[in-house]
Amino acid sequence: MLSGKKSATAGAAIAVAVLIAAGGMYIAGRSGETWKLWLNVTTANATAADADSAATHGTPSGDPLTAQSVELSETQLASVKVEPVGEHIFPIEKAAVGSIDFNEEMSVQVFTPYQGRIVELFGSVGDEVNKGQKLFTIDSPDLIQAESTLIAAAGVLELTTRTLARLKQLYETRAVAQKDLEQAISDQQTAEGAFKAARDNVRLFGKTEAEIDLVASQRRLDPVLVVPSPIAGRITARNAAPGLFVQPGNAPAPYAVADISTMWMLANVAESDSPLFRVGQEVRVKVMAFPDRVFQGKISTIGATVDPNTHRVMVRSEIDDPNHELRPGMFANFVIRTGDPVRAIAVPLDGVVREGDGTMTVWVTTDRRRFSKRTVGIGLQRDGYDQILEGLRPGELIATTGALFLSNALTSAAR
Repeated sequence: MLSGKKSATAGAAIAVAVLIAAGGMYIAGRSGETWKLWLNVTTANATAADADSAATHGTPSGDPLTAQSVELSETQLASVKVEPVGEHIFPIEKAAVGSIDFNEEMSVQVFTPYQGRIVELFGSVGDEVNKGQKLFTIDSPDLIQAESTLIAAAGVLELTTRTLARLKQLYETRAVAQKDLEQAISDQQTAEGAFKAARDNVRLFGKTEAEIDLVASQRRLDPVLVVPSPIAGRITARNAAPGLFVQPGNAPAPYAVADISTMWMLANVAESDSPLFRVGQEVRVKVMAFPDRVFQGKISTIGATVDPNTHRVMVRSEIDDPNHELRPGMFANFVIRTGDPVRAIAVPLDGVVREGDGTMTVWVTTDRRRFSKRTVGIGLQRDGYDQILEGLRPGELIATTGALFLSNALTSAAR
């Protein structure tokens, strides 16, 4: 009996030895997977730790990514920067694109007020002109007629004035009757009225008082009619040439001038965004020609209809351009503030990683060595920061630099 028990005990010992040897060989054969074994243990511990954290701090507990973690060596830690989660101010804005154009409400077509033949031109496209500056002159038969009337009226006035003076002297000596004096007074007053009317008629052609006096006194015609710029601005079109016969209102106008102190920016915004825009909202505009400059303006007009093909709405803004730097046709990027700024939890862009399935994650740590991946919700983006809608609390430690390095380390370890 005793001999049988010893045999059984010996057999059991042999079996245990065999199992131990087999286990040792298995482990020895799998020595290359030591990192996987550590990861499995770490993952299990992380799961428990994250569950405790979720119970304590309200961290989302149903996310499978929260269970994944990586522990770094001293050398690896040099690639990662850890900072507490803070807040950042995010403005509520909409961005879109548009193009620059002249302010058509401040653009005029310069026609001649009377028909005639162009004598001389004084401006080219792109030239900047002042209000009242000479643009072109015409040889106007209407001006000749008006000046001829003025010369005749001046002669009649001079004659009636001399006649009246002579009759007054004769009346004092009783050489003429009173009715003759009264008739002379009436004729002189009529001539004076006709002369004033003739002066006013010539003044309509743009002649100055000195020029009118010269025509009346020297009895010399000046047939050249000067057409000035009605506003200060830039010449945007010239359709005139010396010798061309022009008439009032006949298109095309000899010149077009636009006030360039303000320019238009025309944009077509998405129909879904149109309720956010209001007349008077401030606009910040950038153009490729001046990448470091911001031009200020305001929305002046919002289209009354929606394009049925593109489902977009026209938005027009007036942009201040005091230095006359903007040009029609320039491509413009603009931003419009549509609400009050909000203060929210924020993470630097380098601290957020987009996973292959589209989720956004960050790496959280408590001891600055062991990092756990956590899914977060992303909102606005501004000044190098992502707005965090969910998944983080202010003060938590995260990897603000090197988050992608941590994700690659986890991926490599899981292979």
